[in-house]
Amino acid sequence: MTATIGQGTSRTEDGTQHLHFELRLPHPVEKVWHAVATPEGLEGWLAAADVLEPRLGGAVTLRWLNQDDPVAGTHSGRVTAWDVERIAEYTVDSLHGRMRFHLEPDGPTGTTVRFSNEFTGDDALRLDCLAGWHDHFLFLADALDGRPMEWPTWSPERWQRLRDAYATR
Repeated sequence: MTATIGQGTSRTEDGTQHLHFELRLPHPVEKVWHAVATPEGLEGWLAAADVLEPRLGGAVTLRWLNQDDPVAGTHSGRVTAWDVERIAEYTVDSLHGRMRFHLEPDGPTGTTVRFSNEFTGDDALRLDCLAGWHDHFLFLADALDGRPMEWPTWSPERWQRLRDAYATR
């Protein structure tokens, strides 16, 4: 099995954007859980978890490492769902809103991740976030394969290609 990152889908309801992705990853649930629910794992593909209290109601602060301004790239909130090796959900300020990772075994060694993101924003932000999450999920696949993101090498070119593709759909 190779990693499959499905195209993100979205809908808007009463000003709230709802994004959905399905990922099929050739790694066991335990390994994927580590990547989406621990500070060490998150830093390899998404953001530095400056604070992560691994429990329902725990504090979380995520700092996006592909931002020039660390203050603007820092988002704090709460762990709003937590079921070990099954569901990790973080709800942070309005820019990133609610991010939910639902993990399911996929055969003896694979994992399906059903990801959803809800936030308030316009259509331009919706396209930015679809491209951003898709880009980060490609980083996740690499990190799980032993190649975590080296953030100083990040550039926006792939993100822009993804955004352009989502805009034409």
